[in-house]
Formats: sequence, structure tokens, C-alpha cells
Amino acid sequence: MSTQVLYRTSATATGGRDGRSVVEDGSLDIKLTTPRELGGAGGAGNNPEQLFAAGYSACFIGAMKFVASQGGPKVPADTTVKAIVGIGPRSEGGFGLDIELQVALPGLARADAEALVAKAHQVCPYSNATRGNIDVRLTVV
Repeated sequence: MSTQVLYRTSATATGGRDGRSVVEDGSLDIKLTTPRELGGAGGAGNNPEQLFAAGYSACFIGAMKFVASQGGPKVPADTTVKAIVGIGPRSEGGFGLDIELQVALPGLARADAEALVAKAHQVCPYSNATRGNIDVRLTVV
């Protein structure tokens, strides 16, 4: 399967989970800190799971807006997506992610909201990247 790339960016990390990550144009320069739960010091900074959660939640709203533009129900202005990202050892070895998306679509009928979320999950690039690798639980709240 090929992708027609319309936008490309890059970020460079140094120091791993206790370092920095900077995007190519310098608009994001973030200090990375390993959480205590993973053996780190915690403290000021962010970790890759937080960045993944921020990106996935924002992208999923974009996917719902795309579905709406194709004839789906309108996405309310106060829509929220909370991405909950967990990390831990896998029974097969190595580490894996656990993801839940909690989607709030105020004012939308539950059936319409569930249909919109299901369709968005089929077009969202984060959902497509994780499909078959990570179970992503979708919850309409």
C-alpha cells in the first residue's frame, strides 16, 4: 500500500527518554523525561507517550471532521478526544502500547456519534498505523 505524501516533517531526538526532541523548523523544542513508573526521575518534561496521546487525539478530531465533510454528521465545536496511552512489557517480549480514545460529541445522538467515531477510526492515520498492532478501544462518552 502506498501513500501520496502531502506533508512531511521531521524531529530529531538526542539523549533518548531523558533528552530533547526538536522539530526541523524549531517551532517545537521539548525536554524529555522518563516517568517514575518506568524507572525515571519524572519531573519537568514530557515523554513519548504524552506526545503520542496529544497527536492521536488531535488527529482523530481531524478525521471526524473529514468524515463530516463527506456527508457525515457535523462535528460539534466543543468536541473532545481524550487519548489514554499506556506502555508496558508485552507477554511476547519487548514493550507495547495500550490505547483508549474517549470521544465526547456533545449534542449528537449516540447512534450518530458512534457511527462517526467508527468511520473516523477507518480514515485516521494514527488508527491506520496502529491497526493490527495495538488494540485501540473507542468509547463515546
